[in-house]
Amino acid sequence: MPRVKFADLELEYDTFGDPADPALVLVMGLGAQMTTWDEGFCRLFADQGFHVVRYDNRDVGLSTWLDLPLPDLPAVAAGDLTTAPYRLADLADDLVGLLDALGIDRAHVVGASMGGMIVQQAAIDHPERLLSLCSIMSTTGDPSVGQGKPEVIATLAQPSPPTREGIIEQRLAASRMTRSPGFDVDDDLARERIAASHDRSHRPLASLRHLAAVLASPDRTPGLRGVTVPTLVVHGSADPLVGVSGGEATAAAVPDAELLVVDGMGHDLPEQVWPTIVEAVTRNAKRASRT
Repeated sequence: MPRVKFADLELEYDTFGDPADPALVLVMGLGAQMTTWDEGFCRLFADQGFHVVRYDNRDVGLSTWLDLPLPDLPAVAAGDLTTAPYRLADLADDLVGLLDALGIDRAHVVGASMGGMIVQQAAIDHPERLLSLCSIMSTTGDPSVGQGKPEVIATLAQPSPPTREGIIEQRLAASRMTRSPGFDVDDDLARERIAASHDRSHRPLASLRHLAAVLASPDRTPGLRGVTVPTLVVHGSADPLVGVSGGEATAAAVPDAELLVVDGMGHDLPEQVWPTIVEAVTRNAKRASRT
């Protein structure tokens, strides 16, 4: 896969569809690689006439791993931000750096979980670079909304086991807690995907830095009130990690935003919901072309 270089970073990316079509950039969440956006999902967007770009955020996948001290998460959560290596605004700047390197003037952007926070921040800081915005299973940064279930958060916070098989089984157990209860999931396929992700790149400390970026960043609600690009907010009714109130608050903050709550969807993107999400994102993108 290719890389782009800017500042002190290299970002790994790949594409689907015709480069002559409007760009649609997919931004993944905390500690997650771009391959979490399934190729089949990406190709559905390409079939709708988008040039799809997915990429690894800094510190994850095959993008630049920053040689920095680990953050003191309790201190960051308490308001001492001195050990937070970067903020969501920096990750939003990375998105714009990717657009610059690829020669893309403006793009439709879709972000999931922390990726939703990144694209929200991009809409606030770089509105001239966005055509439309879609925030999936994310929240505003207001601590009163979007809270996850404590038992799920505790499971995800466990340290990684020392072996490959142990790590895969731990991640599979976590996925069983966060996946969509309203849809069938093939456990063997889930294990296969987790193993492939581990073998592509295993950077367990990335999640700590990404979490520090989330904790160190301010509530985006005031900034979201000024967003003018067509906006779609997608959330699962059964999301145990980022409660649906996070999506509701995001949609309420952005003027004229559309809220799509998918019944039975958790904190994942089961194949059964792909057509619904692709259709909604495409419809939202057409709002941009009309304006």
